[in-house]
Order: sequence, then C-alpha cells, then structure tokens
Amino acid sequence: MDPMFPSLPLHAAIVDLDGTMVDTLGDFVVALNRCLDDLGLPRVGRGFVERTVGKGSEHLLRSTLAHVGADPALYEAAWARYQAHYLAVNGEQAQVFPGVMQGLAWLRARGLRLACLTNKPTAFAQPLLVRKGLAGYFEQVFGGDAFERKKPDPLPLLRTCEALRSEPSRTLMIGDSSNDAQAAHAAGCPVVLVTYGYNHGEDVRAVPALAHLDRLDQLESWLARWP
Repeated sequence: MDPMFPSLPLHAAIVDLDGTMVDTLGDFVVALNRCLDDLGLPRVGRGFVERTVGKGSEHLLRSTLAHVGADPALYEAAWARYQAHYLAVNGEQAQVFPGVMQGLAWLRARGLRLACLTNKPTAFAQPLLVRKGLAGYFEQVFGGDAFERKKPDPLPLLRTCEALRSEPSRTLMIGDSSNDAQAAHAAGCPVVLVTYGYNHGEDVRAVPALAHLDRLDQLESWLARWP
C-alpha cells in the first residue's frame, strides 16, 4: 500500500463540476461576450476565460470587467445580463469529458455516496448536470452560493461531508485545480486531481494530491489499491 493512501475505507466522494466533469469554457465565453456586447465593451478570448474560471461566476465577471477596462460600477448591470445569457446558453457549448460517466458509475457501484460541489451558482449547476445526463449520479448538488464561503475555503467541503454523513477523512475530493486541493487539504479530505482541467492556466501536476489522473475512469484501477 502506498504510504500516501489513508488507511480508512472511503464512504463518499465530492466531485467538482467545471473542468472536472464538463468542459464548460465555451458556455462561459459565449455568455461573457454576449454580456460585454450588451454593455458596449470589448470581447474576451477563450484563453483569458480558461485562466480565470474556478473561483465563482462573480469573480469571473469582476475579473472580466477589469480585464476590458470597464468601470467597476457596471458590475450589477453586467451581473444581471450575464446571468440571463448564461442560463440561456447553459450546456449548449459544453461537453462531458471522456471517462467521466464511467468513473462516476464505478464510484456508485462501489457504494460511495456522491455529491457535486462547485463554485458555479446552483441555478447554473443543477440544469447543466441534468442536460448532460449527470444529475442521477449525485445525492447532493451544492453551488458556490450554497454556503457562506466558496472553495478554496474548506467550509463547503465540510458542509458537504455533513450532508453526505461522511467523515472528511473518508470522503474523496475529485477536482481539477489548486482551489479543490487547498479546500480538501484544509478540510482533511483526501484529494485527486484530473490533468485536463483549467487550474488558472497552470500545470495541475505541480499541485499536491494523492494522484493526478488523465481520465476519471482511471479511478477504478487507482482505487483498487484503497482498503
């Protein structure tokens, strides 16, 4: 047994959404640029969005306005437009990453209780999971507005563990970024990271985790080593 593996059996898993299960960059780019068009502001490119997503839609929008040189006072008007555009496009430009459904099905077959925990607003996350055929895997879905603080704060993970009735040490966090890893480490959850996500434009392999997986269905062979 790898000494990095905890000795206790897993009871549950918490799975991030954007960049971990679904490639949503296209949705973000379309919604943001429609919002910027409404305000007469310059558009942003996919590369900027990829570096900026992960800390919640509010952070993404504020960063976008700053990036294009907009008056911060435009935020409230921009937020209303962004929400409307995102809800309209939600899932249209998004694709489930290869291996995700197989990985989730295997976790469920192993008897783990699953929750989706994302910094995306709950009103965006729930219909996206439904549209992409992922909702049925999860007992709980918590967005970035579900708790007082967002990842990388550990509070959302601790509250999600409570909802799953699972101790943090027996709850695996699966994510794609340093936000997920920092939250998991602080909450006392073991964590694995996928290599294909966003992670603010940086190589996620440099972020400490039990494993860095190229596909979520690699969990089956990796977790075979778990007690």
